[in-house]
Amino acid sequence: MNEFLKLHIVKWFEKGKRYDGRSLDEFRPVVVEYGVTKNAEGSARVKIGDTEVIAGVKLSVEKPYPDTPKDGNLMVGAELLPLSSPDYEAGPPNEESIEVARVVDRGLRESKAIDTKKLCLIEGEKVWMIAIDICTINSDGNLLDAAALAAVAAVQDARFPEYDGKVVNYKKLTDKKLPIARLPLSITVMKIGDYLFVDPSIEEEKVVDSRLTVALAQDGKICAMQKGGDAPVAIDDIGRMIELATVKAAELMARLKR
Repeated sequence: MNEFLKLHIVKWFEKGKRYDGRSLDEFRPVVVEYGVTKNAEGSARVKIGDTEVIAGVKLSVEKPYPDTPKDGNLMVGAELLPLSSPDYEAGPPNEESIEVARVVDRGLRESKAIDTKKLCLIEGEKVWMIAIDICTINSDGNLLDAAALAAVAAVQDARFPEYDGKVVNYKKLTDKKLPIARLPLSITVMKIGDYLFVDPSIEEEKVVDSRLTVALAQDGKICAMQKGGDAPVAIDDIGRMIELATVKAAELMARLKR
């Protein structure tokens, strides 16, 4: 069945289009909403076409990791809810949810998006922990990019709770924002045959040969990359994928508030 689907998709690619009418380098409509829940210190909803993801930020005071006593902690988790796709089941995290969390975490961490040293309260004893939770509402392709965009938007939205030696009141947030140094975005470039494209539909994802997720900072600097799919990727293709990802990242950056 997938071979017939792949042939159908490639026939459209040969015409420079996809079966939904988009060009190969075109995203579906992208919507970013901030502050979608009152139960988190920061939150955002991202829609890319019919794909919908919510990310929330929780802040807590924890002990720093032994090897980074002056730095705050960062943790990213992703839950692919069964309500968002018939392919997802309740239970422990599967490989896809683990990959989503790791790719988002790596983009934030390696870009040094957050100045973690400014999260230190008492060296070696108390630091702020930033926990980012990502939940799928509807899965219709390109979860990696939607999750990364939602996580960055939620970090932008986050505010510290009242703190006086301990958190006084989580219900009353201050005006103090997280110390954001830069905004990274991840763009996943897909490859089927000789064709490169972005923002795959769920049908296109099923027949992808390979993919490359590129995390880029605002200045275009590459922060991290993640290769997926069974087929190898040639060096020349990697260069083309990075070029396409750089262009699309600049476009998506405009969706984030300044």
